[in-house]
Amino acid sequence: MAIEHLASVPVLLGLLGIAVIVDLARHRIPNLLVLLGIGLGIAGQIYSQGLLGLGLGVLGVLIGLAAFLPLYALGGMAAGDVKLMAMAGAFLAPLDATWAAAFSLMAGALCGLALVLMRGQLPMTLNRYWLMFRLQTYVAPEAGEVAGKPFPFAIAVLLGTLASVLWQPFGQ
Repeated sequence: MAIEHLASVPVLLGLLGIAVIVDLARHRIPNLLVLLGIGLGIAGQIYSQGLLGLGLGVLGVLIGLAAFLPLYALGGMAAGDVKLMAMAGAFLAPLDATWAAAFSLMAGALCGLALVLMRGQLPMTLNRYWLMFRLQTYVAPEAGEVAGKPFPFAIAVLLGTLASVLWQPFGQ
């Protein structure tokens, strides 16, 4: 991340922190929070880079949407999670937005695996996925299975975005 963008990092992480709290409490991410974040992200980009910043902010939003939209379309993610990733993208350079989305997906997978392990449901989950593989169709989770519960993906977006800010590949 370029040095001129570092000033916006606390704002982005603060907005993502609020999203995590609300997602944990209500299993929703407020549209107003996302719209405010997109506006602040693009405004920060314009402030630091001029007109180029407008294009970079919009491109970051589009990268966030493009990364998560297929998962939403397949039913694996809620619309609020997609919009939240788009909001994070507004603050980031295009490559950083791409890394943030990739790291968020990895963080979500690790958080989901940790949840399955903590609940002692690994065999149940693996059996269900093996059955889906064999039948080549979706098999709904059982009543008490953690896979059937809402997952606050805002946590993964926060962790993934934080990782993208802290870890810069290829010496950017």
